[in-house]
Amino acid sequence: MTPTHHPITRRQLVLGAAAGLVASPALSQAPRTIKLVVPFPPGGSTDILARAIGARLATQMGATVVIENKGGAAGSVGAGEVARMAPDGNTLMMGHIGTLAINPSIYPRLTYDPIKSFTPLALVAQVPNVLVVNEKFPAADFKAFIARARAEPGRLNYASGGNGSAAHITFEYLKQQTKTFMVHIPYRGAAPAISDVLGGQADTIFTGSPALISHIRSGRLRALAVSSPQRMPALPDVPTVAESGYPGFEADQWYGIVAPAGLPAPLVALYNTEINKALASPEVARALANEGAVPTPTTPQAFAQLIAREIPRWAQVIKIGNVKAD
Repeated sequence: MTPTHHPITRRQLVLGAAAGLVASPALSQAPRTIKLVVPFPPGGSTDILARAIGARLATQMGATVVIENKGGAAGSVGAGEVARMAPDGNTLMMGHIGTLAINPSIYPRLTYDPIKSFTPLALVAQVPNVLVVNEKFPAADFKAFIARARAEPGRLNYASGGNGSAAHITFEYLKQQTKTFMVHIPYRGAAPAISDVLGGQADTIFTGSPALISHIRSGRLRALAVSSPQRMPALPDVPTVAESGYPGFEADQWYGIVAPAGLPAPLVALYNTEINKALASPEVARALANEGAVPTPTTPQAFAQLIAREIPRWAQVIKIGNVKAD
């Protein structure tokens, strides 16, 4: 698939601020052009978060940040290309639960290893999944939706951004927990999947809030439940799956920035500092909160530990659901 380039450029900082930046040896060694790969098409949650953080990094670092969308195979195409890049700090990737934790159990010939092929830099955000239906769908709430699914097994369908995508696997987890059966309809990315739910061609989707929240606020989509342990501040009237009869249910997506394996320690420290600084900035905090995302600043080590924990968790869901790649 031909990559889509979207440059995010910021002017050099004012003289006083620039002098402060030059005083940092690590920052003086940072690339002047940074490619931030989004391994999915434009318009999905990963893309939205990458643009918010990329714009702020450009400002802070006095660099040009180029967003490159390179979708395919639930993010594995773009991730595989990043894994083969030189670890020089010029290329980063906005990874997420799908590329870093789910894909190893879906694709037997994956061209990268999520543990060995990347250097984790920083977790960016946790994002609740939201179960939504078209405004005309005949179910007013989550319990009514599940009752309808149980009454007519296989009658309802659900959309996702692709076979093996995070939205596919989290819906599979929902099906397992609620003991329901619905038919999966895979699309080439989250945006067309959501479009068909909006148009009534697909019944529902359970995916990250950034790609859904504007449609929920406009009334075109009805939110039935969220996957987080607590209700979302951005959608305070929408119950959690846990409080709707399934205690302990949690299936948030998470997003973080990685580099090719072998990135020098000074650049790892630099990027971790700059990403966490960006997450603390008012504009990024507002942008993420507006999309229902929760900023999650952390260390590279903690991010690596999260990836290692999540791989076996989702492997079990995939095994039970007998999910296979296309």
